[in-house]
Amino acid sequence: MSRLLTNARLATMEPRSAPYGFIDDGIVALEGEAIAWCGPAADLPAGFAGFERTDLEGRLVTPGLLDCHTHVVFGRDRAREFEMRLQGASYEQIASEGGGINSSVAATRAATETQLLASALRRVDTLIAEGVTTIEIKSGYGLTITDEIKMLRVARQIGRERPVRVTTSFLAAHAVPPEYKGQPDAYLDDVVLPGLDAAHAEGLVDAVDGFCEGIAFSPAQIERLFDRADGLGLPVKLHAEQLSNLGGAALTARHKGLSADYLEYLDDAGVKAMATSGTVAVLLPGAFYALRETQLPPVDPLRHAGVPMAVATDCNPGTSPLTSLLLAMNMACTLFRLTPEEALAGTTRHAARALGLTDTGIIRAGLRADLAIWDVTHPAELAYRIGFNPLYRRIFAGDFSS
Repeated sequence: MSRLLTNARLATMEPRSAPYGFIDDGIVALEGEAIAWCGPAADLPAGFAGFERTDLEGRLVTPGLLDCHTHVVFGRDRAREFEMRLQGASYEQIASEGGGINSSVAATRAATETQLLASALRRVDTLIAEGVTTIEIKSGYGLTITDEIKMLRVARQIGRERPVRVTTSFLAAHAVPPEYKGQPDAYLDDVVLPGLDAAHAEGLVDAVDGFCEGIAFSPAQIERLFDRADGLGLPVKLHAEQLSNLGGAALTARHKGLSADYLEYLDDAGVKAMATSGTVAVLLPGAFYALRETQLPPVDPLRHAGVPMAVATDCNPGTSPLTSLLLAMNMACTLFRLTPEEALAGTTRHAARALGLTDTGIIRAGLRADLAIWDVTHPAELAYRIGFNPLYRRIFAGDFSS
């Protein structure tokens, strides 16, 4: 269907233009699933005059939002652990009662694909209701070949059940499961590497992820995973420098990785490596908030080096039970001192880059017609408000009714 969105304020997010790529009295022409034209109303080409018109009455239009780092598929929440921590329980006490990541692993292994899908859709629906049109979903709570594949199948099914684009990340190198305690290399040999081969053969993997930390996997172990991904032609990304500086971001940059995520302990060498490779820095303020962290990611060095910064929810049952990308934007501004323009770029243009997507994240002719229409007049309002959803309408692949 052909349609003109008229009387709109456009935050196109075009780089190297006005702030936000802003056009005050703008029009977007939609044709099928793509943007056919956008620009000032006064410049509308005559060829679009016959398109059906929808008057947006001065509302703001942005690219549809992208949540580029989530763990929305999991077996059950960990609200009881949250309560126990606030009642004074130690990590050891919680773990001894079956808590921590192992509780998520046990619940995910026990759940069927149908059960995982039903619970994940509730979280995904909340994100969609805030203008999200693309979501990245990781495995990482199965930690067996069968259960990692089960999670990825559910992720693919979400993209068929809902009007949202899903990209997947294979994250079997998330933690060492109890049955391999103290044997991370054996776990890599037995589960992670053959699991990647099997999931890739089934068409379930868009990117390969890992957790590079003392409590998870070493740089040398992650290198083995990345080498396998390179051999399969799959892009890589990494949970890096969250708790310490092991050089994971630089390792990711050497492999031309899509993104390095968290980055609280990133050093100057890591910043430089990411700037050289074009690797995106994905900032995750939800976990920073929930864990009451004090070590800030090096936003100023990243900014001055020209490293693109994305923002995501990191939705997961343990450290970031967050299903609001708008709140993540506010947190990125308030906690990490991003500007509202940087926060919006981080959930549009830079989030698309973090996922390796070149057809979304900007309002531009030829790109996908994934848009969000907001009941606001200035884009800074999207990061300014707390607990307020001003979404008026979401357009997914040109579908005005989605």
